[in-house]
Amino acid sequence: MKHDISEISNIYFVGAGGIGMAALERYFLATGKKVAGYDRTPTALTDELRAEGVEISFDENADSIPEAFRNPETTLVVYTPAVPESLPQLRYFRNNDFEVLKRAAVLGLITRNSRSLCFAGTHGKTTTSSMAAHILKSGSFGCNAFLGGEMLNYGTNFLLAPQSAYSVIEADEFDRSFHHLTPTVAVITATDPDHLDIYGTEEAYLESFARFTELIRPDGALIIHENLKLKPRPQDGVRVYTYSRDSGDFHAGYVRRANGTITFDLITPRGIIRNINLGVPVEVNIENAVAAAAAICLTDAWEPEVVREAISSYRGTKRRFETHLKEDNGAGRVIIDDYAHHPEEVRKSIESVKAIYPGRKLTVAFQPHLYSRTRDFAPEFADALSGADSLVLLDIYPAREEPIEGVSSEIIFDKVRCEDKILINKEKLVETLKNRNFDILLTLGAGDINTFIPTIIENLD
Repeated sequence: MKHDISEISNIYFVGAGGIGMAALERYFLATGKKVAGYDRTPTALTDELRAEGVEISFDENADSIPEAFRNPETTLVVYTPAVPESLPQLRYFRNNDFEVLKRAAVLGLITRNSRSLCFAGTHGKTTTSSMAAHILKSGSFGCNAFLGGEMLNYGTNFLLAPQSAYSVIEADEFDRSFHHLTPTVAVITATDPDHLDIYGTEEAYLESFARFTELIRPDGALIIHENLKLKPRPQDGVRVYTYSRDSGDFHAGYVRRANGTITFDLITPRGIIRNINLGVPVEVNIENAVAAAAAICLTDAWEPEVVREAISSYRGTKRRFETHLKEDNGAGRVIIDDYAHHPEEVRKSIESVKAIYPGRKLTVAFQPHLYSRTRDFAPEFADALSGADSLVLLDIYPAREEPIEGVSSEIIFDKVRCEDKILINKEKLVETLKNRNFDILLTLGAGDINTFIPTIIENLD
């Protein structure tokens, strides 16, 4: 980096509406910087950021960049790889000698001098990192946290504690972003192949995670889920531990389920914490809680009573198994929304709902995310979605991609085994669900399917 962060007064974000970018925007606002940026479309998040003081434009042309952010000596530009290089604003900054850094590189700069707990994995990283952040904030150590989802306990994906030695980072493997980090403790939750538009092959995807393990500080630790294909390559001196729900150095014991609650004992090398009640009682969160607690167990911030209380008071993150409707305390209609966009996430989400509401009819509304992901995993998506009793499948949400010839939701739909299935565009979702008289509704996907939920609820009888 050619400038010291302390010398920079203005930070401009290209792709300012992303949840990960928002955490950095809020961090720099809190530290006294002027913050502005561009995004393609307004959202609830961009509305929040503008209200907090971020100057956001939705015009991609360079003319829309505010005058205060046109001096390369005082302005740092942060961009997300999801933004195309052809974007006029990005071209302007590159052609005029601005320092232009990926979000991950800036995150690396901020966290390099802290005791950083970094959570990586195909899925599970948002929940595990936010659980760990909540545990630290609930105790006497605090943390600075940069997360990929909005924590319902705090209404934000960013926590600021200037005096804390600890940072919690959601380490994103997209575009190899997590290679900018230097973890004190790294957690790897899963390595099911994803982002093959970036990596090409499963082998390259696994190699990227192996490279991530090389970045752990020599006096640090790696916590890895059991039975992954990944072959880690930590430096000499790095301690390596395993975890899972039922076995490993860290695991859950004596799991009890009753009346919609889940209670378990946490087994760790530093002892057992008994009778932990999951604040968000779904099966997958047993394992997530084990991973979050494990990361803290390997630091000086270990406070067993705080861990028990914080896991119990954890309310979850927005769009991660978030309940929007629960009639008659769960005896009536229920609507749950989940960000699941990978086949294994879809499978686990469906299984979790069925475990909570056994014997009830489950309707799944799924919006595939990205043409490339649909192309690469169509059979796996179809197999996972076949666990639903009824399926409403939407068109693909393209996000950053252009259409791929021959790739549509039909290549999933044709392979789904449940007989009650329908393929529609998203504009018909509300009317379709109104006429289907669902019992339990689970909306899935990383696109904009969640934005229809308020209208779905309004249209219920």
